[in-house]
Amino acid sequence: MECDAKNPAETAPPPRPVAAASTNTPRTAPAPSVARTIVLVGLMGAGKSTIGRRLASRLGLPFVDADTEIERASGLSIAEIFERFGEAHFRDGERRVIARLIDGPVKVVATGGGAFVAADTRALILARALAVWLDADTATLAERVRRRNTRPLLRDRDPAEVLSELAAIRNPLYAEAHIHISSKPTPHDATVRSILAALAAHR
Repeated sequence: MECDAKNPAETAPPPRPVAAASTNTPRTAPAPSVARTIVLVGLMGAGKSTIGRRLASRLGLPFVDADTEIERASGLSIAEIFERFGEAHFRDGERRVIARLIDGPVKVVATGGGAFVAADTRALILARALAVWLDADTATLAERVRRRNTRPLLRDRDPAEVLSELAAIRNPLYAEAHIHISSKPTPHDATVRSILAALAAHR
C-alpha cells in the first residue's frame, strides 16, 4: 500500500505556488498620472505643506512650498516682508513666484493661505494648474496653528476668531478650486488617499 501511495499517477497535485495565492491580497491603487502642477490651497493650518510632501512622494513628483521660495528669493521671512513692505508688496511677489513654479516641470506646490484669494494669482492657478482645496473646520485649524507663532495675521489675536473671519471671506473663493478635499483630524495618509482618488476621478 505504501508503494501505491507513492505512485506518481496517484499522487495529489503539488500545492499552488505562494505567488499565485498572493493575487487575492489587497494592494495600494497606483497613483494617477498628472499632466499639470498641483497647487494646494486653503486656510493656514489645513496641512498644505505636510500633505503636499506626502502627495508628491506618492505621485513621484517634486514638492515645493511657495512661502519657502518667497523667503529664499527675498532673503526675508514672510513676517518680515509683511512688516517692512506690507501685504500688497508680498502678494505681488507671491504671484510672480507661483507663476514661475507653475511654468516649470510638473510638481506639487503648497501655497500660503492668502495666495488663492488674490484675484490675479487665483486666475493664474485655475488656468494653468490643478487647484486642490484642503478644507478644515476652524476648530481644527485653530488647534493646529496655536503650535506656531510666526503667522503675521495671528499676531496678538485669538486664532479661532481670526480663522472664523478668514473662513467667511476666503472659503467662497477656495470653492473655485478644481478639487475640494475635507482635511479632517485624521492621519495625513488618509487625506492623501482622498486626493489621489479625486485626481483619478477628475482626470
